[in-house]
Amino acid sequence: MSRVLILSKHADEYRCLVEAADLPGLEGLAAAASPDEVLALGDDFDVLFGEPSLIREVLPRLRALRWVQATWAGVEPLLDPSLRRDYLLTNARGVFGGLMSEFVFGYLLQHERRMIERYLAQQEQRWDASVTGTLRGKTLGLLGVGSIGSALAGTARHFGMSVRGYTRASESCPDVDAYYHGSRLLDFAGGLDYLVSVLPNTKETRCIVDASLLGRLPAHAVFVNVGRGEAVDEAALATALRSGKLAAAVLDVFEQEPLPPGHPFWHTPNLLMTFHTSAPSFPGDLARLFIENYRRYAAGRVPLHAVDFEKGY
Repeated sequence: MSRVLILSKHADEYRCLVEAADLPGLEGLAAAASPDEVLALGDDFDVLFGEPSLIREVLPRLRALRWVQATWAGVEPLLDPSLRRDYLLTNARGVFGGLMSEFVFGYLLQHERRMIERYLAQQEQRWDASVTGTLRGKTLGLLGVGSIGSALAGTARHFGMSVRGYTRASESCPDVDAYYHGSRLLDFAGGLDYLVSVLPNTKETRCIVDASLLGRLPAHAVFVNVGRGEAVDEAALATALRSGKLAAAVLDVFEQEPLPPGHPFWHTPNLLMTFHTSAPSFPGDLARLFIENYRRYAAGRVPLHAVDFEKGY
């Protein structure tokens, strides 16, 4: 028998979805929208489903906790070495791939089809019949080929692109044409038309997109970051865009969020920013993942998408 706590700003919506699933062995289900509300609910929950930033605050008091299902793909708030790690942590892998593909390829198509330029021409009452590009035959480089990277690779295949993947070790995605590892990062970058980062925030990935990597990209290349802002040397990226050594960039994530007033990115040319909106967390999608994992947990099986605390993903 399990007692489940939902801790999220969408707590009531999640509770309705979970209750409707008629889960086996569910002894109690409580929902809270903030850590303060948890105080009145008790401390004997063995399962916790919610947002890592909120879960972090209640970890010390939930001594019976055995499993946490995060609603995020990234779980950085729970990886602090000072926090307890005596529970199974699973993340929201496999949920955001389709949404990320919509976002990334929306911007890739915008770039090739010159949608912004066409709109500006319309505003100026200027007929612009210049030739557009195509994704077909272009090369996409993926920094990270986990569940999201694999989804992007599949979409790239649909558009007739070739795909390179830079990973720690895995080579499991059949839609990647060539894999690169370790010291071959600059070889990976040479000749790419598009570079997309979906990397988590780890010691190994911090500032991996630096001046050296950006310098290996052709001047016509476009960089997109939907992973973590810490993967980018922001000063180096701004310099590459200002100097014309990189055609454009689309950034959904930043080292500091919200981006502070006065940050150079606000005035960097050929940069589009989307403010951590690339893959919204829809409660229905995340509740389905939790329900599937809970059924596994109740049956004595290991839930899907366990996080390695040391690796950070």
